[in-house]
Amino acid sequence: MNQTPGADPKPYFLTVILIAKNEADRIETCLDSVYPIADEIVVFDSGSTDQTVAIARRYTDNVFETDWPGYGIQKQRALEKARGDWVLSIDADEALTPELREEIDRVLRSGPDAAAYKLPWAVTVYGKTLNFGRSARAPLRLFRREGAAFSDAVVHEKVLPPPGKVRKLKGRLLHYTHRDFGHALYKNADYAWLGAKRRYRAGKKGGGLIGAAVRGVLVFFQVYILRGGFLDGSAGFLMAVMYSQVAFNKYAGLWALYREDRMGGKKGADPAQVQKSREVRDKG
Repeated sequence: MNQTPGADPKPYFLTVILIAKNEADRIETCLDSVYPIADEIVVFDSGSTDQTVAIARRYTDNVFETDWPGYGIQKQRALEKARGDWVLSIDADEALTPELREEIDRVLRSGPDAAAYKLPWAVTVYGKTLNFGRSARAPLRLFRREGAAFSDAVVHEKVLPPPGKVRKLKGRLLHYTHRDFGHALYKNADYAWLGAKRRYRAGKKGGGLIGAAVRGVLVFFQVYILRGGFLDGSAGFLMAVMYSQVAFNKYAGLWALYREDRMGGKKGADPAQVQKSREVRDKG
């Protein structure tokens, strides 16, 4: 796809996989960043009403328009369309820095010493690239295709890499996690509710509202103190508070679902509310 005339043949075939919905304002930056090293790009769109699909088709013919089954299943669908011996899974709100792109190319050309690689995050919000806090994480995104899969989680899916070593690269993966504060509120609420429903369907407990409050405090401490979020200034503080809020809301939502379920056996319970909790339990 991107072999330069006269250059040495690439010893690897890299497929980039991407899922998206209404990402017209961000997907071009993402695709521009991977195009120079991608031999194949696979995009799964789940009902965009903006120009996401049209933009994606400027980069690849492998654009598939589908329903929305959840993050894990959708990424597995994209993985099953990949033909490369190596796969880079990237989100529409992410982009490779030039340094990371060159590092990936160099590692794959020189003979990889691992089956999968983690890419250090560089969360970019409110005009600032964070170097600590959640940016201290390095999600697993680059892996050999053979033997790899995604978990079927509705949210917070994981790459299940093939057997072998997992290493971490040095270059950074830009993550434009929120468009603005309103988008942050919407996205965090959605993730918290999906997480609550997932734990509810799995029969997991959360320690009630006290447990929810404790988890919120622990997440703040982890992001702001242990991972050095305080070194990112006011943006670091805000992000730590918001991640803490997600943790609290997830477990408070779990408490609410169990409480609504128990109301089903009580006289005077609202039938509509009870039925709603049952539907939540049964839905994917």
